[in-house]
Amino acid sequence: MNTTASAQASNLKDDISDRINKSASKIGDQAGSATTDLAEDMRNLKADMASIQQTLTKLASNAGAEAYKTAQSIGSTVASQATDIASNAISGAQDQAKTFASELENRARANPLGTIGATLVVGIVIGMLSRGRG
Repeated sequence: MNTTASAQASNLKDDISDRINKSASKIGDQAGSATTDLAEDMRNLKADMASIQQTLTKLASNAGAEAYKTAQSIGSTVASQATDIASNAISGAQDQAKTFASELENRARANPLGTIGATLVVGIVIGMLSRGRG
């Protein structure tokens, strides 16, 4: 029985040793495969990061161009509105000057002697002011 037990123990030892060696070999193969996969994943990640960087660069460039176009459009609109406001102000001032001149003309036609008297008084006042400075 001793020989049989010894043979069985030896067979069991050999079997365990073979299984350990096979498992170690499989672990080594899987570790090598995982290393290869990790390296490939890292290359893909690096390529993806470069692509994202290019996309962000294009986005920033487009955003800058759009901001420039918007600012240019706003500037053009403000200039146009300022021109319209100035034009309206000038037109209003011209209309008021015409109305004032027309009103003076109507009063002069209605009372010609009063107009001549007022003009004479204004002339005298201007003459006295200019003579006092000289």
